[in-house]
Amino acid sequence: MRNEPRSGCPISSTLDIVGDRWTLVVLRDLLTGKTRYSEFLESPERITTNILADRLEKMEAAGLITRSPYQQRPVRHAYELTEMGRELHPMLREMCRWANRHLPDSWTPPDWFMAE
Repeated sequence: MRNEPRSGCPISSTLDIVGDRWTLVVLRDLLTGKTRYSEFLESPERITTNILADRLEKMEAAGLITRSPYQQRPVRHAYELTEMGRELHPMLREMCRWANRHLPDSWTPPDWFMAE
């Protein structure tokens, strides 16, 4: 995720924010109810701790998520999608539909995830 977009193209500008290998996976996890660092680490893609920390930081800087402490010693945070982050849900639904049509081994998301 870059500070400045590469161009004014809306696709390129969006990819500057969510176009890496992990951001949409973390976004999916947030949409499915995960809020804590340890919960993201349990996902089947097996994101590493350093990459997860980096993506959460970048997602917060981009305005996709907020974090708030739920424990003081040691300080631990819960993460929540902002309205901006939640607005990416329709794009993820379309990606799921595309994958289910064209990638035979892809999972079928739950009905509630796919509901408009």
